[in-house]
Amino acid sequence: MKKSLLLLLILICSRLVAQQPMGSSGQYPQPVQFTAAQDHQNMMDQLEIKRLRPGPSGNESAPNHANYDESIANPYPDLPDLLTLKNGKKVATPEIWWKQRRPEIVEYMEKEVYGRLPKKIPAVKWTVDISEREMVGFIPVIAKKLTGHIDNSGYPLIDVNISMVLVMPANAKGPVPVLMMFGMANLPAPVQPNLSELELINQTFRKLLSERDPEVKAIFDKYPAYNPITRATGTSPFGGMGGQANANADPPSTQQLIAAGWGYAMIDPSSIQADNGAGLTRGIIGLVNKGQPRNPDDWGALRAWAWGAARGLDYLETDSAVDAKHVGIEGVSRYGKAALVTLAFEERFAMVLVGSSGKGGATLYRRNFGEAVESLTGTGEYHWMAGNYLKYSAAKWLDQKGSYIGPAD
Repeated sequence: MKKSLLLLLILICSRLVAQQPMGSSGQYPQPVQFTAAQDHQNMMDQLEIKRLRPGPSGNESAPNHANYDESIANPYPDLPDLLTLKNGKKVATPEIWWKQRRPEIVEYMEKEVYGRLPKKIPAVKWTVDISEREMVGFIPVIAKKLTGHIDNSGYPLIDVNISMVLVMPANAKGPVPVLMMFGMANLPAPVQPNLSELELINQTFRKLLSERDPEVKAIFDKYPAYNPITRATGTSPFGGMGGQANANADPPSTQQLIAAGWGYAMIDPSSIQADNGAGLTRGIIGLVNKGQPRNPDDWGALRAWAWGAARGLDYLETDSAVDAKHVGIEGVSRYGKAALVTLAFEERFAMVLVGSSGKGGATLYRRNFGEAVESLTGTGEYHWMAGNYLKYSAAKWLDQKGSYIGPAD
């Protein structure tokens, strides 16, 4: 009897355990909820940095304004030789570059500047949410709204979905090149219901609202010709053809690409990783770290955005309308930095267009011109980079009162 009762209890308990959802929050550490300032301080503590040098001011009337005088712009003229190995040997062949020197540079840039990719990053599964025929200019296109669902089975408390739009000329006779751009992923000219369909929607909407709320019904009775939903205004049916105010302006870049026979993709960086320090325990970085703060050589937002762009390219390689060997990446300002990082670490991209990338992008780090390294290490933009990047604006020379009196290097 006792054995039977024990067996019954074991069976009941096993069923109760089986009924518990695998993703219940009790099995996982809760995501850390830092402000950007708290996360920044956490990284400072990990690196044992007490103080950072302030960056130059963007206000030209300020005493510490950024320098734009070429005559004093380069106090560091002795730049390291790009084509010399760490052991002093010269790069004399392409093989030495690709197998020795380039990996040396990659190792440094990953550890000290942009951060390393984790060894295990969850897979991405793309779905086509919307595919419709639209117009860009006077050219018919096929516009697709895509979502890259990142596998979060290892940490269900964070959900990350990459948002991307792909727009291709509808009448192309074969695969066409594509320019991927960082920005909002919106369809160019979403198809709208025709007038009769819109009338049916309005009738149904009015009926539902009137039945739900007598006060709303009284308003509709007062204005019998009013329709709650109207066709969108301010958007041309030709996807970007401006009105009189834009008559003399150049067409949008997307329209120029389509007119030239290219396609374009817009990928939303914020859907990959938030553009702030408070978001570092969310997004793809937070998902991989299971909601915990970064280590000093973990990847920053620029590297995460670049990783997301590479996953977008994964999808483009599966689309028969895309010439996947001729896909470029483009960005301006912070996204210019991201575009440069994308091409540097993902060689499948055929070209890059970089605009105003500043420090952390195409400019020399130690050239005294415009944006400085210190501009990126405060709480505003540090999240773009690896935590180790903060070391390069650490104020190491202090007087007896603790005031900064000299450079860190």
